[in-house]
Amino acid sequence: QVQLAESGGGLVQAGGSLRLSCTAPGRTFTTSNYVEAWFRQAPGLERTFVASISRSGAVTDYADSVEGRFIISKDRNTVYLQMNSLKPEDTAVYVCAAGRSVYYRNRPNEYDYWGQGTQVTVSS
Repeated sequence: QVQLAESGGGLVQAGGSLRLSCTAPGRTFTTSNYVEAWFRQAPGLERTFVASISRSGAVTDYADSVEGRFIISKDRNTVYLQMNSLKPEDTAVYVCAAGRSVYYRNRPNEYDYWGQGTQVTVSS
């Protein structure tokens, strides 16, 4: 089983930027074998889709709320989420996920492996 771990969260002012990273500590995580995605969950709200990236990295999808501001990317062993022009409504716990057989990339139940999340707080 692949267990993922996120890093890079923190407190930032509106309009600022953060870059999140997702790895699999202690294991070989070859990102080209998986579809990966980022989800987020704010207190009292349901987990929502943020972005996904294909096995090769050639195809990316974004939630309407973040398109044009966030960029998902990957290298051999790490998945990234570059977050620019952050807004207070982006405040949430951000979680990365990976799956080998993903058809509906915005659905959490399509993914097999998850991290525990990293807090992103955007102040106004």
